[in-house]
Formats: sequence, structure tokens, C-alpha cells
Amino acid sequence: METWPGKPYPLGATYDGSGVNFAVFSEVADKVELCLVDDGGTETRIALPEVDGFVWHGFIPGIQPGQRYGFRVHGPYDPEQGHRCNPAKLLLDPYAKAMDGEMDGDPSLFSYEFDDPNAGLDNVANTDDSLGHTLMSVVTNPFFDWGQDRSPGHEYHESVIYEAHVKGLTMQHPEIPEEIRGTYAAIAHPATITHLTNLGVTAIELMPVHQFVQDFTLLDKGLRNYWGYNTIGFLAPHNGYAAYGTRGQQVTEFKTMVKALHEADIEVILDVVYNHTAEGNHLGPTLAFRGLDNNAYYRLVQEDLGHYYDTTGTGNSLLMRHPHVLQLIMDSLRYWVLEMHVDGFRFDLAATLARQFHEVDRLSAFFDLVQQDPVVSQVKLIAEPWDVGEGGYQVGNFPPQWSEWNGRYRDTIRDFWRGEPSTLAEFGYRFTGSSDLYEADTRRPTASINFVTAHDGFTLRDLVSYNDKHNDANGENGNDGESHNRSWNHGAEGPTDDAGIAAFRARQQRNLVTTLLLSQGVPMLLGGDELGHTQGGNNNAYCQDNEISWFSWDNVDTDFAKWCQRIISFRREHPVFRRRRWFQGRKIRGIDDLAWLRPDGEEMTDDDWDAGFARAVAVFMNGATIPTTDAYGERIVDDSFLVIFNASDEQIDWCIPGPEWSRRWTIDLNTADPKRGVSRSANKRPGDRLAVPDRSMVVLRSVKPPSRDPVLQRPAASIMEMLPEKDVGR
Repeated sequence: METWPGKPYPLGATYDGSGVNFAVFSEVADKVELCLVDDGGTETRIALPEVDGFVWHGFIPGIQPGQRYGFRVHGPYDPEQGHRCNPAKLLLDPYAKAMDGEMDGDPSLFSYEFDDPNAGLDNVANTDDSLGHTLMSVVTNPFFDWGQDRSPGHEYHESVIYEAHVKGLTMQHPEIPEEIRGTYAAIAHPATITHLTNLGVTAIELMPVHQFVQDFTLLDKGLRNYWGYNTIGFLAPHNGYAAYGTRGQQVTEFKTMVKALHEADIEVILDVVYNHTAEGNHLGPTLAFRGLDNNAYYRLVQEDLGHYYDTTGTGNSLLMRHPHVLQLIMDSLRYWVLEMHVDGFRFDLAATLARQFHEVDRLSAFFDLVQQDPVVSQVKLIAEPWDVGEGGYQVGNFPPQWSEWNGRYRDTIRDFWRGEPSTLAEFGYRFTGSSDLYEADTRRPTASINFVTAHDGFTLRDLVSYNDKHNDANGENGNDGESHNRSWNHGAEGPTDDAGIAAFRARQQRNLVTTLLLSQGVPMLLGGDELGHTQGGNNNAYCQDNEISWFSWDNVDTDFAKWCQRIISFRREHPVFRRRRWFQGRKIRGIDDLAWLRPDGEEMTDDDWDAGFARAVAVFMNGATIPTTDAYGERIVDDSFLVIFNASDEQIDWCIPGPEWSRRWTIDLNTADPKRGVSRSANKRPGDRLAVPDRSMVVLRSVKPPSRDPVLQRPAASIMEMLPEKDVGR
């Protein structure tokens, strides 16, 4: 087959209409062969003719999109020195933009003999050919008609994130055709998009969609890797979520999904796993990086190069100080932004990305590269700020450009509403944006991604229904998953026919989601919580690719779904609950912008905060201090609110505070009486008593007197209504 020298950049397979340029990095290789595989599985090997800067490359005329390929690398196999080249293994292209097939667990995938007592550690290589047992890279067509697509561009403070799984969200939806359920096409279906828009979320955060592979240990148990935190292709959309083919069609399908979500004003955020790969430890399969250049891609134990240094709990960690590893990650991020049009990333175990050497370093090379990159630095960047290594819990310690999953928010809100003592002071910090974690670094409240539930742990329904995890279906004898969940079953473990317990649980769900959505910062909902989804007490459903994890659309908690929709809308209408900047706790225009009040209507003292038994507090939020403008540059002044939290087990007769706060209040929200609307009979004046039931929230809005300046009084939603009809289009 005719071969031209080609170019060393860009890496991967690049189709230009007349053929394909192939380029792959390996510093250790003596020779690299490109392997073209036809539809019948016959392989054609072509030695790449050129190498520049350790990048092996060549151009093959006539190759078309859909062509399957891989590499074979000739070089040293010496695990004691960290080298694991083995030309018997067909290797994936780290830059492949699509992958076909899946690996089947055959022994040929491994570079050692299973019966070798020193498996994976000695110089005896398994020379069985892995062709036919592994995935193959696919040449893709880069052309796609994006039309007028553009990012919705929601500001952080306007965002409500919805964490979801491609398959779980759509697999059982009755309005989606069966043949496309569980795919990118199903996410793009009007039924899915209508649900998201009706709910009011601004972004969907998809659990891993980079190409991942199955774990053999799970397959042996009849289970599958459902979550997908087992990446092998950082530029390829997972082929298992494709409805229309895996020879490049998955790329087009993914782009079509993004385009449809953008048309609905919904951003797409990807949960990405750059901290490790699916090749695992020294006993894992040889699929790509290990066979290309093991020493360059992975962190090895320096005293024993046959073993991998692991801070992820998965067997390996990528070497975050190697230039080609950093280049791969940055090229991948740019590709998903520029070519796939995604709007941001959530970085799994992001503390590992900060380990340039041993310790977590916020000034590591990776963060420097992100900071200066003109593309990646402009999208949403969210860290899961921990890993399993020493010093790995780094909540509050990421660079100013980043937001973080706030694990302390999750723990505090759970503890507060289940009545744990001595949580009041920390609750105050968490509700107002966690300034103790972020303000000192000049970060804003939006640095905190607030959540009560996420994919890892109980669903919201299970959080109020189980004291203990019930993970028997995982086949690990209940040893997996977190044991300290800060959950409460409210009197019965699991499902119950007791109407009182059911009502109590429903109220607690409203308390938790209302607290979440009215807190400063960026709220993140776990997909399915709004439907009342339960996993039967399984708090680690990573291997449950079945009805345990898939949403049941035929058994929806419609009352709670409406409540979630109502609270999201309420947040959107009132900027006081989604401020750009911190409350200062000082007087502005004669009234504090924020104040905390006791049940007697007086302001909290230091002693009140320190009282371990205290489980009730109110917060005054002054809407007149919101620095927000409308589309015409005019200042918008929000209403002021008094939010009362009673996490105690007794009703409290709350004293409405003095006239300096407001002369009249009306009740907007009451988690103990969710169907009650606003009415004049709900009006309260200073000195009045308000019965706040146990374990409930009440949100009161200040009723302002008429103003001579209508601009200062009108809500943002009605700005157009106040303009003369002839000026509406100006």
C-alpha cells in the first residue's frame, strides 16, 4: 500500500478528503506498525516511515472514514525497568475519535501468562495476538453541519445543573422509541428535552461518555460497569451509547445531541476521567498506553518500576508531569469544546491531576496549562476535589478559576435536617456560599457546586428511607459503598405502608431540595431525584446496568416533581438567592444585607451559634442590595426574604421581627404545606406569631409599599411588559 511521510501533527488519524495522516507518540519504540483491519477482520500492517520528536507518522492515500485501525509497537518488554512493549497486542490510538467493538476477556489481551507465578512482573511476555479480542480505533469524518449552534452561555450564578446518565435517564422512558433508548439520540429526543426544560435546569452533566471498557471481574459476576469511570479513549464518545452505528456514527450522533440541547437553551457538561485509564495495574490488559510507552504515560513506583503508583483506587494514575500526557489531556479538552461543542467539564478525582510529583499542588503544570489556554479556560471547570491518596481531600483549595463539588455542603445539609447537634454554625456558612472555603482566594459563591445527592451514594428518596446501605446485588457481601451516609429512615427501613412515615419522608425531601436551591452557589440535582427514583438502598450502583439504576417513568412522584419545578422557578425569579458576590453582613441603605435571627425575632449572638442544641434559625436576605441589571442597563431590585429553618422535632411559634426589617410579610413557600398558595390571609406583621412545624422551612417575602419609581419595583420577568408596545423591539 502506498505510504507517504505525512506529518507528526496533529496526533491521531486525520482525514483530509484524499486520505488519512496517522501520528502516534512513543519514545521507547524501535518500530511502529499501523494496522488496517477490514470488515472481515483481515489485517494489513504498514510500518510508519517517519519519526519526529518521538512521534511516528505516515500518510496513506485513499483511506476513508469508517476505516478500522490500530498500532503494534516493537520495543523493549522489561517490566522491571517499566517497559511493556509487545507487538503481539493490537493497540488503540490514544487520539482515536471513535472506537468499534469491545474487548472480550481473552487471555491474549494480557502481556503475561495467567499461570506465571510472577505474572506481570517478569520478562516473559505472552505473544498471543489480541486482534479480534479488543476494540479498534476508527477513522472519522470531521465534517458536520452545526448551523447556528452556539453555547447557551449561562453564567454560573444562573445555573442549575442536572447530573444524569445517558442510559439511566432514557432507558425506560415510554415516549422514546425502544430502538434508541439508552443512547445519545434518546437524550436528543423531544421527550427528554421537554422534561429538562419543564423542570427548569440550565445544564445537563453527563456521567462519563468517553470510551470506556468493561471490567472482567464484573462480567464474571454477570454485572457490567454502568457508571463508566474506566476510560480508554479520551477523544472518543462511548460506542455503547450509539443508536446508529459505531464506525464513526457515534460522533455524529453525539454532535446532534449537543445541538438539540443547545437549541433548548441547555448546556452540556461532561464528567471526565483523566486521572487513570482502564488498563489498571500490572495485572491489567494491554490496550493502548501500556504498550505504547508505559514509562511515559503512567506513574510508576520509583523503587519498583514493575508496579504502578495509584492515588485513584483503580490500579494506576497518569503521569501528570510528562509533556505528552499533558498534551493529550489538553488536546482532548480542546477537541470536546471546539469540535463537539460541549460547555464544560467535571473532573473526576481532580486531586490526582494536581499531583505533579507526590503532593497535591494547585500550581502544578496541569492547572498552569488550563489557566493560559484560550479555549479551555473559558468553559465551566468543576473539580471533584479529592482522590484516595495521601492529602487527597482538597475541598476549597483549587485555583480561583475553578468551581468544586462541595462535599462539606452535602454533609452539613444532611446532618442539619436529620437533627444532628452542633451543626447550626456550619449550616450558616454552607447556606450562604461557603465563604470560609472560597472567599479568601478571591473566589465567589459560585465556586461552590452545592449538592445533597450525587451518583455516588443514596438517591434523595433513599436518603430519607434507609439508615444503612443495601448493596447485596453488587456481589461484594455488602463491603462496598460508604457506610456513614448521614441518612435517616424516619422510622422504618425501606418501603413502608405507614402513611405518617411516608409524609415525614416527603417533607424531608422538600426540605433538602429547597435548601439546596435557595443556597448561594451553584445547585446540582441528581437526575431522577425529582421523579422519586429509588435504588432500593443501594448506595454504590456502579455495576447495576438495570432497573436498579434506570429511572422508572411509570412510577413518578408527581407532587415532588412539581415542587422541584416550583423551587427552580422561584430561584430563577429572585436573584437574591443566586448572588454573584458575597453577602457582607453589614448595613446597606440602613438595613443589613444579611442577618440571622432567633425564634424570638432578635438577631443571633455568638453564644446562640455555639449552642449545640440549637436546630432552628432564620435568615433575612435583603433584595435591595442585589447588584444586578436588566437588558437595558437598569438596576433590578429583588424582594427581601425571611427564610425560616426548623430542623427540631417540635413546632416553634416564631416571632415576626420588628418593622425595621419589613412592615408586612407574606408566605411564599412552606415545606410542611406544599400545596398552599400565596394569599392575603397569609400576611404577617411585626410581632405576629407564626407556627413553624417541626422539620420544615417557611419562606416569607417582604411586601413593599407602592413606589414612585416603577423601575425599582418591577421584577426582572416583567421588564418587557412595562415598555410601550411600540418600543418592545428596541
